[in-house]
Amino acid sequence: MSKNRQFYKLAIKAALKAGKLHKKFQSKGTFRIESKGLNYDLVTESDLEAEKLISTMIHHHFPDHNIQGEEQHYTVTESPYTWIIDPLDGTNNFSRGLPQYSVSIALAFKGQVVVGVVYDPSRKELFSSIRGGGAYLNGRPIKVSEQNVLKTSMAITGFYYDRGDKMKRALRQIETLFSHDILGLRRFGSAAIDIVYVAAGRADMFWEYELSPWDYAAASLILEEAGGQLSDYNGENPDLKRGPIVATNRRLHQLLLELLTKE
Repeated sequence: MSKNRQFYKLAIKAALKAGKLHKKFQSKGTFRIESKGLNYDLVTESDLEAEKLISTMIHHHFPDHNIQGEEQHYTVTESPYTWIIDPLDGTNNFSRGLPQYSVSIALAFKGQVVVGVVYDPSRKELFSSIRGGGAYLNGRPIKVSEQNVLKTSMAITGFYYDRGDKMKRALRQIETLFSHDILGLRRFGSAAIDIVYVAAGRADMFWEYELSPWDYAAASLILEEAGGQLSDYNGENPDLKRGPIVATNRRLHQLLLELLTKE
């Protein structure tokens, strides 16, 4: 635990610094925005600078560790440790001045996440966890909700950049949930925040058709330590691979899986 605590402190320090950088870019009001292949899949100057900041901090303290980031490619080492970074989750929101984005930093040891930090700079909310040590929001313990029926459950979802079959399937899934009388549905635009909101009991379930490891790695540990469950559409551990993600308070997990895969 002592070594993980050292990693944990570094992750928090890096997330807070990256968050401060994002706030600086937003207050300046002008920054470079580019598209990554699709004109609605954006990357900003703040994304790039934040990932550079985080990776530099990690390499300074742990030069042999692997890094997997959204915006850059890194040399692969033989270390069992891999940092998984999303320097700015919610770039489209950030680019329009919407205050719903986050910094996500996870550390995996031999493929298992042992440290997870998600920071929301706009609300100064720091969600964090060490494996086996519980889940926290600004240092206070959090846990998932106890909702077990759809009528009293709040869901969150997201949309992948694909505008074809994946989008159509997501819309059918939304229709299915409303036909089963769900309490409400929200779409915030940052998967890391979405999942930690489930961890904190602010929502009861989340799903998205396709996410990358950096979108959910940190939040997955926070959710698990808060008593929740995260899986793919088959109910299995996604093993830090790209694909569909379902995150719930555990009580609703099987029901949500059945509804999402009903068609």
